[in-house]
Amino acid sequence: MKQLKNKSPDVRRLYDLKEVLYDQSWAKKVDDFDAYYMYRGIDYKEGLRYDITIIPFRMFGEEFPKTKGHYHPGDYGEIYIVLEGVAIYLLQKKDLSDVYKVEAKQGDVVIIPPHYGHITINPGEEDLKMANWVSEGFSSEYGPILEKRGGAYFYTKKGWVHNKNYETVPFLQEKHAQKNIPSDLGFLKKS
Repeated sequence: MKQLKNKSPDVRRLYDLKEVLYDQSWAKKVDDFDAYYMYRGIDYKEGLRYDITIIPFRMFGEEFPKTKGHYHPGDYGEIYIVLEGVAIYLLQKKDLSDVYKVEAKQGDVVIIPPHYGHITINPGEEDLKMANWVSEGFSSEYGPILEKRGGAYFYTKKGWVHNKNYETVPFLQEKHAQKNIPSDLGFLKKS
């Protein structure tokens, strides 16, 4: 990844994620470490920003490594492309009328629609490297996921576990990644 050599990443540390982790007893005992790396603004095109995120494979106790998670305000969407490794994207609407997962491997494309929150999980045994395109005018909303101490589900060694901070959670549906980026990306909104 030549384009990353001259870039410094934003680093998300484990302690930045403490509130949203499944295995709270483990989190209280472990020393802080780098959880994942975000290289933002590697490229810009027509109001869109290109980023790369790397999630090393290191278990968070009983839980697979993941991002903190955020919602997309307004009509903003986002597109992810898996560059290396395997990813699971957990997507949910704020009102939980829709919760689903998308499993993706190298070369797969995952669209995060407007009005959805999402968390990326690394279920593999190697580092996950992914790219994304998002509007430059976009700001992530972390509050709703922090308030519930994580997404509607956690992905653990035991499989999917319902987050008990949500009163009711619908059945976790599965959708499929795409093989190509769609030609109409209007929902990414240009600044």
